Amino acid sequence: MCRRTTNMHRSESPLPCRLLVEGADAGPRQMAVDEVLLEGAAEGRATLRFYRWSQPTLSLGYFQSASARRSHLASRACPLVRRQTGGGAILHDVELTYSLAIPRAHGLTGDSTFLYEAVHDAVIDVLSTFGVAARRRTAAEEIRGAAQPFLCFQRRTWGDVLLGDDKVCGSAQRRRRGAILQHGSLLLARSACAPELPGINEAGGVELDALELAKKWGPAIAGRLALKLSEAPLSTAERQAAERLKREKYDLDPWNRRR
Repeated sequence: MCRRTTNMHRSESPLPCRLLVEGADAGPRQMAVDEVLLEGAAEGRATLRFYRWSQPTLSLGYFQSASARRSHLASRACPLVRRQTGGGAILHDVELTYSLAIPRAHGLTGDSTFLYEAVHDAVIDVLSTFGVAARRRTAAEEIRGAAQPFLCFQRRTWGDVLLGDDKVCGSAQRRRRGAILQHGSLLLARSACAPELPGINEAGGVELDALELAKKWGPAIAGRLALKLSEAPLSTAERQAAERLKREKYDLDPWNRRR
């Protein structure tokens, strides 16, 4: 699959988009904020967010069974949270995570594959500035009908960012009232809680700083998607909504172990 350009969107006025570069926090809070941002996108507000995790955390895809985590011994003691997006389980530890919430009014919400390609191509370009030669997996490499491993980063699908044969970045999406949330993880280094998964440090021999990456990845995404970034924090109402979702949903077994 060759890269597509953003020429089809250049005629549009740049979409104002808030940029959030946040620190590390627990999984339930991070998932709650992403849900708040999707709700904000459904009301017309775009946000690009980068964040990290305060402790190794296993996030289940929306459709995964909580009991399946017993198959992964190294992460059994890690806190568990369920994402609102699908896909395989992710062990979040030494990584940079992003989320992008786009309102329905922007034409990009109608082309979900383009969003994957644009964000992943942006990080491939940024990694190249550090001497890391990553690439995007092509449709021709797809293997149909194979059993899917428990961990997302042991799965392979079109658009995944690969370093050699190792997956270092993948993404998933969720829609609400026409708006779209896409979030994903970039593995910076191997975690003791998922030792089978090399990060960029091991696969590429380069140690990268998460904050430095975010400073370059954000503008690279904005350039491909015609976004006009401006830094601004969460509002008081958004923080309160996230805390409520964390307390009433993402902290609780009825959500995290619902399957």
